[in-house]
Amino acid sequence: MKLPPEEMCDRGSQSSVPKLQGMDFWKQSLRGARYVLAPMVDQSELAWRLFSRRHGAQLCYTPMLHAQVFVRDANYRKDNLYCELCAEDRPLIVQFCANDPEVFVQAASLAQDYCDAIDLNLGCPQMIAKRGHYGAFLQDEWDLLERMVQLAHEKLSVPITCKIRVFPEIDKTVKYAKMLEKAGCQLLTVHGRTKEQKGPLTAVASWEHIKAVRNAVNIPVFANGNIQCLDDVERCIKETGVHGVMSAEGMLHNPALFEGRSPVVWEMADEYLEIVQQFSCSLSFVRAHLFKLWHHSLQIYQDLREDLAKVKTLEGVIAVNQELKRRCQEEQPNQNKGEEAKGALPFPHWICQPYVRPPPKDVMNEENNVRGKRVLDEEEEGNTELSKNKLKKKLRNPNKSFDPSVKPKYAKCDQCGNPKGIKCVFHLCRSCCKKKAFRELADCAGHGLLFKTKYEKSLQYKGVLNTETPETESQLLPPPPPELKA
Repeated sequence: MKLPPEEMCDRGSQSSVPKLQGMDFWKQSLRGARYVLAPMVDQSELAWRLFSRRHGAQLCYTPMLHAQVFVRDANYRKDNLYCELCAEDRPLIVQFCANDPEVFVQAASLAQDYCDAIDLNLGCPQMIAKRGHYGAFLQDEWDLLERMVQLAHEKLSVPITCKIRVFPEIDKTVKYAKMLEKAGCQLLTVHGRTKEQKGPLTAVASWEHIKAVRNAVNIPVFANGNIQCLDDVERCIKETGVHGVMSAEGMLHNPALFEGRSPVVWEMADEYLEIVQQFSCSLSFVRAHLFKLWHHSLQIYQDLREDLAKVKTLEGVIAVNQELKRRCQEEQPNQNKGEEAKGALPFPHWICQPYVRPPPKDVMNEENNVRGKRVLDEEEEGNTELSKNKLKKKLRNPNKSFDPSVKPKYAKCDQCGNPKGIKCVFHLCRSCCKKKAFRELADCAGHGLLFKTKYEKSLQYKGVLNTETPETESQLLPPPPPELKA
């Protein structure tokens, strides 16, 4: 059931109710949630959260939101939190990435009326987090994190929580967790991997670290990592003593994980697409979810994988899903008669099941001392196989050549050595041409620079242009910027 924003605000901002903390917060606001859907960039949108709640998720997080963008961009707030509000999407925690205490609290203040808590992302290990200086790349800046959590704890009407990754040392991880607890964190989610353990270097998450944190703090702790089925959830709770378990990739491949079921993929895909038609979201989100749900089947039906990648509408996505369903259902009777499952999967490929990452590889010491990525000079050695990106470019432009021997040679700019504009009247690159045209009040049709034309039009507009060039014309020019002065 959808609710208007005003009613949702009233539900969230009950100033007469004191802010709950620690165990009371987990038991009452979060209803003692044990099964948690993780925050995932572009993967835990409203439609997927509602879908996950139908299949056992008791608490959901929003995708990671950028605090600075959330503060300055009303459309970003509308698209990611304010657009579709419904009573079923609670309890809910909104997660932000941030590296400035004031900005973080500003963003959280705009979101607090729509959720039950605000989470600070200290666990993202991706390159975008490194460039933006947030997520796991803040884990060594304890003074900054203490200020951020403390200020949010003091200013917000809802509790502040944190999601972290561990350090290699258990003792340091425990001190890190206790510092966040002391600053005001009311719930801690611990991903049992370091920030370096990602992609091809992903390894088994350390439940030993998680258990040590759970025993050291007095606030609720959620565990994250190594969850592929319901048995893993129960075993994690038993071995670590945590209050709940968070799943990300496991839920993407089997949304019924918390129910302890492994249904056929089309059952899950059809239900998710029905929700998407009611609570619309970006097509890229939908496509990404189907790539995960149909992962094993798409390894067999490569043509449909290409179709799903190229489709431009929701109707097209639904059509690809129906074709996958049809092919799998045609194949199903043969499997039921005793035919072995294709590949090394424990179940037929149309059954929801985990994707097991290959073990970490020493990328510098593979066979023949060749790295995992395709060597750049393969084509020079006569291998005409093109990468997927180049194949896509070839489809868009059949005449395009990738032969390095016929690579076009570009004439250089007379000033800086960069490629010059083909039609530039000054024989310069765009940057140098722009500076010269501005300094000399000239036009360059090749680069679309019209300083002289615009200046003359402005004089015409002011009624001061006549057939004679005024002596004071140079005085009417705007002064050049400092870097252009001789």
